Amino acid sequence: MEKKVRVRFAPSPTGGLHLGGVRTALFNYLFAKQHNGTFVLRIEDTDQTRFVEGAEQYIMDCLKWCGLTPDESPENPGEFGPYRQSERKPYYLQYAKQLIEAGHAYYAFDTPEELDAIRKVEPNFVYNQKSRLKMRNSLTMSASEVSEWLSEGKPYVVRIFIPEHEQVEFNDLIRGEVKFETNIVDDKVLLKADGMPTYHLAVVVDDYAMKISHVFRGEEWLPSAPIHILLWKYLGWEDEMPQWAHLPLILKPDGNGKLSKRDGDRLGFPVFAMNWEDPASGSLTTGFKEMGFLPEAFVNMLAMLGWNAGTEQEIFDLEELVKNFDIERVSKAGAKFDFEKAKWYNHQWIQITDVDQLFELVNQQLKEQGITESKSKIISVINLIKDRCNLLPDFIKQSSFFFVTPSNIDFSAVSGKWDINKTNFYKQFIEEINKELTSLEYENLFKDLALKLSLKTGELMLPLRIMLVGGKFGPGVFDIASVIGAEELKKRINLALEYLN
Repeated sequence: MEKKVRVRFAPSPTGGLHLGGVRTALFNYLFAKQHNGTFVLRIEDTDQTRFVEGAEQYIMDCLKWCGLTPDESPENPGEFGPYRQSERKPYYLQYAKQLIEAGHAYYAFDTPEELDAIRKVEPNFVYNQKSRLKMRNSLTMSASEVSEWLSEGKPYVVRIFIPEHEQVEFNDLIRGEVKFETNIVDDKVLLKADGMPTYHLAVVVDDYAMKISHVFRGEEWLPSAPIHILLWKYLGWEDEMPQWAHLPLILKPDGNGKLSKRDGDRLGFPVFAMNWEDPASGSLTTGFKEMGFLPEAFVNMLAMLGWNAGTEQEIFDLEELVKNFDIERVSKAGAKFDFEKAKWYNHQWIQITDVDQLFELVNQQLKEQGITESKSKIISVINLIKDRCNLLPDFIKQSSFFFVTPSNIDFSAVSGKWDINKTNFYKQFIEEINKELTSLEYENLFKDLALKLSLKTGELMLPLRIMLVGGKFGPGVFDIASVIGAEELKKRINLALEYLN
């Protein structure tokens, strides 16, 4: 019987959600949905020193914005809870003791001060096969001494006993066969002095308890894979071990190293899904959402970082991604982040997004600017300018003159060529406007009048644009005229004529 697909996204609530983390969630989600499986959100909060208030809710808000709703989570628990590691603390000690009794782990009583002192003398010190027999642990102490120290409550950690001269092998769904020599793997801590597990023990115990079938995680966890595989084996769960896939890194734009928040700050683009305000410092880091990305575009862009469908198609909605996703088409190589390409995706999605959905987003921004207008007018404006917008705030930059008479008007391009004939043309033009006209009616009226007065239409178009929008930009000038309305059109032309004459 084929194992039911159960995958998990297991972030730590320590701060903003990096786009690499969202991509990990996305690939888990796509794989689960493609196989009628279950997408689990598990919060890995065992390191209480790094826990940040509000970060868990922030993670769930980011997933919700992206449309990646977990089937099981702290908010929506299933039969495999709890879904926070801190609430699973009683589970871990028994497995740590089981490993000790089987000879696969040991108590280490070395204090942090003693370890720091060793590292000062030996900067590259590693607790491993070579050093462990020189340290204070249950391998070098007598059984009675260990028992006595435990009964006295002396602090300790539990470390895994990594064997010498062995090879750990596994098949990675992205990288194929992967091998590690145990001699280069150190005896990692499994249980900390406060009784909380480290990631290494917790992730194995929880993946087993939650019946996780596939683990998709970042490439940075690849060096930890041999520890986890040995733990699956030592705990007797080898037959239940999930399949592994280590996703490629998201790299800096120049390809030199992993993309970090610092890179985003330096180069002027976000790396977090949504705004993150650090509760300790109060510093605010801008997210893709607040910069003006549509969630569909953000998800589409992320999917294409390290994966392709094997076709020329680049624009996918979530349903299409589920249908087309193939873990074997995920690249081993890191994917360079290109912010210009990210904006291109957003531009494409602005073009195809339902105008009512865009209205809600643009109207919200207009209200923040103190602008209240009818839905029909705003939708007309959206349709005129959306092909000029890469980010949602571009709608405000590209549309302000539709709602507010421009205060700064650049007449430099036309003032030197102005004459009485042009003044008379515009006076007569506004006199002939006695009702609201369509774009085409404005255009016909304008061109017919120019012909009647023996003036070149081309020489009159630029002045009209500048009168209406304040500069040499914007969509079709007669489209603008029909949207702002007859009275506003006359008002702006009269203001311009006062300046030009």
